[in-house]
Amino acid sequence: MTTQTSEPASARSVGPTYVTLAFGRRIRASVVRGFAWAALLSNALISVTGAVVRVTGSGLGCTTWPDCHPGTLVPDSRTGMAAIHQAVEFGNRTITGPVLIASLGTFVLLALLRPARPQLRNLAFVGPIGVAFQAVWGGITVRMGLAWWTVMPHLLVSLVLVFFAAVVVVRLGESDAAPRPVAPRALAVLTWVTAGVLAAVTVSGTIVTATGPHAGDAATPRLGWDLREAAQLHADLMFLYLGLIAALAVALVATHAPRVLKVRIGWLVGLTVAQGALGMTQYFLGVPEAMVVAHVALAVTLVAVAAFTCMATRERAATKP
Repeated sequence: MTTQTSEPASARSVGPTYVTLAFGRRIRASVVRGFAWAALLSNALISVTGAVVRVTGSGLGCTTWPDCHPGTLVPDSRTGMAAIHQAVEFGNRTITGPVLIASLGTFVLLALLRPARPQLRNLAFVGPIGVAFQAVWGGITVRMGLAWWTVMPHLLVSLVLVFFAAVVVVRLGESDAAPRPVAPRALAVLTWVTAGVLAAVTVSGTIVTATGPHAGDAATPRLGWDLREAAQLHADLMFLYLGLIAALAVALVATHAPRVLKVRIGWLVGLTVAQGALGMTQYFLGVPEAMVVAHVALAVTLVAVAAFTCMATRERAATKP
């Protein structure tokens, strides 16, 4: 399929035009890349639409699972449920289909590549497994009446899938040659550490949601923790994260890191500042619905950019025709 060259991954290479699958069949490489990007974007989309479900109180617009209501897979006006709540919840469920197609399609295509790329295939396998888990867990969430402890992991798993999908997108443009660091080891390690701190920020964010007013349904019990304390923990972790990536950005500039790495860490700092400003604004304004959705959308973007930044701390030979 490809031959390896010494050209760095940061070079302007479009990769192979065609790739070879099992049984000698050849397809355009853009098809594989399209599936990988679709997996990333669809996982991001379903995370955001999940927030829409929550802030509109539509979490129980479909009262059961896998049917929307007992005996019907689709919304039914005879149930007495508001049409908008049914539409929002059912729409969110429907997106699971495209997410699964994109994630499973990416994995299947990579599993069929010849010569085989087992590491990339295994990374892609996280996608369909995660989507299957999310579908089942979503059913548990509905059947448990949107209990806060079932809603929290729903978003967190989606963010993990976004991170892995971003890694697959990057690895598709690289060969399987041994990676070569492009930044001092300490800074590369710190980059991955900041990703761990970002994970803590997102977990604390779901705790804030579990204590806040947007439960997905008005009758759903909330986590018995003071909202101000939860928000303070979330803010403290956010400031820790911002300080770390700001220091990392300065260090990368001082050590003359490659431009792609400096650009990505710059985006990460800018998005974090915007996210922090939005979070504080929505807190003081009483958590408006639209701001919650925007906050989740920025969180998803941050996770994807964090993955791209981590992957930019090393390079491999780019794939070539």
